Amino acid sequence: MKKLSSFSRSSIGFFKQLPIAYRAVLSVLSLSLIVLLVFPGEEPQANMVAGDAMIEGDRVLVPLEVPKLSAPAAVPDEPVVNAADEAAKEASDSVDESRMWAYEIQPGDTLTGIFEKLNLPLADLYQVVEADENVLALDNIKPGVELLIDVNEEQLQRLELKFSIAHKVTYKRKQDAGFEFEETRLPGEWKQVAITGEIGRSFSVDAESEGLDVRDVYQISRLLKEKINFSRDIRKGDSFEVLVSRQYVDGQATGESKVEAVRMMANRSPVSIFYYDGSYYDENGRSLSKAFLRYPFNGKHRVSSNFNPNRHHPVTGLSRPHNGTDFAMRSGTPILSAGDGVVTRVVNHKYAGLYVEVKHSDRYTTRYLHLSKALVKKGQRVGQGQKIALSGSSGRVTGPHLHYEFRIAGRPVNAMKAAIPIAKRLEGKSRKEFDGLLAKYLARMDEAQPGDGLMLSQRAEESGKDARSL
Repeated sequence: MKKLSSFSRSSIGFFKQLPIAYRAVLSVLSLSLIVLLVFPGEEPQANMVAGDAMIEGDRVLVPLEVPKLSAPAAVPDEPVVNAADEAAKEASDSVDESRMWAYEIQPGDTLTGIFEKLNLPLADLYQVVEADENVLALDNIKPGVELLIDVNEEQLQRLELKFSIAHKVTYKRKQDAGFEFEETRLPGEWKQVAITGEIGRSFSVDAESEGLDVRDVYQISRLLKEKINFSRDIRKGDSFEVLVSRQYVDGQATGESKVEAVRMMANRSPVSIFYYDGSYYDENGRSLSKAFLRYPFNGKHRVSSNFNPNRHHPVTGLSRPHNGTDFAMRSGTPILSAGDGVVTRVVNHKYAGLYVEVKHSDRYTTRYLHLSKALVKKGQRVGQGQKIALSGSSGRVTGPHLHYEFRIAGRPVNAMKAAIPIAKRLEGKSRKEFDGLLAKYLARMDEAQPGDGLMLSQRAEESGKDARSL
């Protein structure tokens, strides 16, 4: 024992003579050895990464143990293939799915904030915004929209905005520079249901109770506002019949719907409207709207750049689709709405400048870019030919001009050549097609009524009796 005590005193004396740094290292190693001896069966945590101790002067640096990032959800060995997968297969073949991360937009989120959270360079964000100039999808993100993000070597490789299972926009890094975009819209399957009811309290309350979506009710009220005063003409006991189609992809509802036909009894008088080729008409083929102006301004202005899906951008030098028609005009020229509709956007964009978007129906939308001043606000109803803005040179441009876009079902078309509705009444071949569709609408609505001719309240989606397809 004396020898052991003498050895211990010698060891302690030797230990005290060592530099502080070496004493710290020996302490850590001794403690680790004791832990291993006491707990020989314990294994280090699989999700922890420990660094090596380093000596720096009189300090011992022991890196903190940092948990590994949990991997994204595992991809099944045999994924189920559906229509959406087939549509995206070509694009996804080149993507490493193990790097893909999903994030759902929350209230108060901004793209800048999301990029900062992910430690992505803001230069990538600016390049994505630049690519977005021709689709302007980033201005439409809201809570609930899903982001799919692919990051490799601290660089954004791919950003996907998933608005619904039928609509997404993807931005992919190009090999040379910047990003390119691709917009995907799946047609899905449209299933028609017939909903009939009787007014007890009000059209909006009773229609929703019978199975109509609040957006459908709003659209019907807006379409019929010039034919019916809903606060004065609708009485208890009046009836309504509505045909509405709802979109499904692989049996899952996308949330998109389309009102196809409406018949109402208002103040003992029948009122009806029917959908055809993106617009609504009465039973005689007369349009409910004033159709569209081919040119959204008065006078004549030179076309400085035509619609071109493969245009070479004059400022960046990159190949970027030009989804509209440019008209050279002095700043301050009055810009007119091409048709009746509702203003859905008034936005300042880094590259598109100040722009206004008007939704004319569920099928037709127009955009007016590089403005100097907007004369309308979001949510405002506008009429055909109404002054909505002044032209300018905001955003990234080479000079003052108007960039005018016309979109059908979300897709840009050449407004100068596209077959857009410009007549107030259907004639010729269009009238024959409308009459054939009208006969189907009427037969379907008559089929939904009980045999005695009274339109009793019945919930379409629950009973299934009036939810049969054409």
